[in-house]
Amino acid sequence: MRGEDVRTVGVVGCGLMGSGIVEVAARAGQRVTYLESSDELVAAGRARIERSMLRAVERGRLEASDRDAALERIAGTTDVEAFADAELVIEAATEHRETKLAIFRRLDEVTKPETVLASNTSSIPIVDLASATDRADRVLGLHFFNPVPVMGIVEIVRAITTSEETVEFGRGYCVALGKTTVLSRDRAGFIVNTLLIPYLNDAIRMLEDGFATREDLDTAIHLGLNHPMGPLALADLIGLDTCLQIADVLYDEFREPRFAPPPLLRRMVSAGHLGRKTGRGFYEYDA
Repeated sequence: MRGEDVRTVGVVGCGLMGSGIVEVAARAGQRVTYLESSDELVAAGRARIERSMLRAVERGRLEASDRDAALERIAGTTDVEAFADAELVIEAATEHRETKLAIFRRLDEVTKPETVLASNTSSIPIVDLASATDRADRVLGLHFFNPVPVMGIVEIVRAITTSEETVEFGRGYCVALGKTTVLSRDRAGFIVNTLLIPYLNDAIRMLEDGFATREDLDTAIHLGLNHPMGPLALADLIGLDTCLQIADVLYDEFREPRFAPPPLLRRMVSAGHLGRKTGRGFYEYDA
């Protein structure tokens, strides 16, 4: 089967990233079922998708009739068996190795043997997840970026076990979503986060050392390098817990000081100051 022809998709997790993946798939005409661990999280995921689509309508990026049709193609569930007929399942759960391994073991049990399994992981090697299945040739990384409906790129990550057919399936699928793809080797961090995390770490260390204020650090990068936002605002957008998890994975794999998370980052995560998602990180946000 070609990726362009996928019509039935499963998504594991409907948080910040998962809800975005669900939205773009449904807007591309696919029927999407997303999995959460409780009815409350299923409802929260649905509300997140509806808010995002409402913003798209208000900004003239989506017709109201297309929004309504896309929402009709989306269903939430707490039962992984709902993925039995999916042609593709994309895992977008928490960035935790053991959690993802357990998910892939279960997906391998409930989906058809020919179903392609993908992970949206931003740092964990795909081969580790593929090894939890009996279809390692049909497992790959599809790393979307936040916010998924807006960001136009997906990193396709090929493990040493991933077949060329599966890579081409992934390319075709992402093109059908209107995304540009880049192909990355399968190592922690892939392309973007291998470059991004040291940059964020250095900015946090500069703040921690009193080298410059948060405003001056971010303004210098925003105006000096013409970035849409500075590194501290970007870390808040990503989520400081996610930044920490990725940094830990990178440091565990490479043992290079540039990947080691700064103490301030770890303390902020311990305090629950995770950025935009909690209303407080390096900056304060409305609830």
